[in-house]
Amino acid sequence: MNDEILYTPEEISQKLKITKNTVYEMIKRGDLEAHRLGKHLRISQSQFETYLLKSKGSSNHYLGTVISESDEKFVKIDNVLIHVHTDLTGEVKLSIRPEDIILSLEPFTSSARNIFKGTVVDLISNDDGVKVILDIGIPIMSLITKKSLNSMSISKDTVLYTVFKTMSINVYK
Repeated sequence: MNDEILYTPEEISQKLKITKNTVYEMIKRGDLEAHRLGKHLRISQSQFETYLLKSKGSSNHYLGTVISESDEKFVKIDNVLIHVHTDLTGEVKLSIRPEDIILSLEPFTSSARNIFKGTVVDLISNDDGVKVILDIGIPIMSLITKKSLNSMSISKDTVLYTVFKTMSINVYK
């Protein structure tokens, strides 16, 4: 968890504007992962973000800070630097459509500036395909077909590369 923020179920209930008992039920059902510390439950920032990604289902939304390094711009989210194309500065929000994220078993050369190695932490199958959630230092969701999932033998703990173009990222205030 390396210095990650830990929330109480009460704090999560306030963030989601639901009752504390509902949060405990979500943990019991497995919808929201939590750590048991003695008699207490704590939810890490990444567990909370993973839950939000799974429940929102449509986009990867993040808060970060624009950083310029040798003529390139990045948004820093935790310890992850994402290449972006923006004139904005300071604190920003960004989103990446799950359909715009390519998954690969091996690194490869492409025009995409964002290539991250990650581990599959969850798979959510629906009629449209499979939502693959990876931990790349932050949780990120990609939407792929069931045929791709099977042909690549993707399961929990599979190591994959996420690839997405700078131009596919929406940066806003």
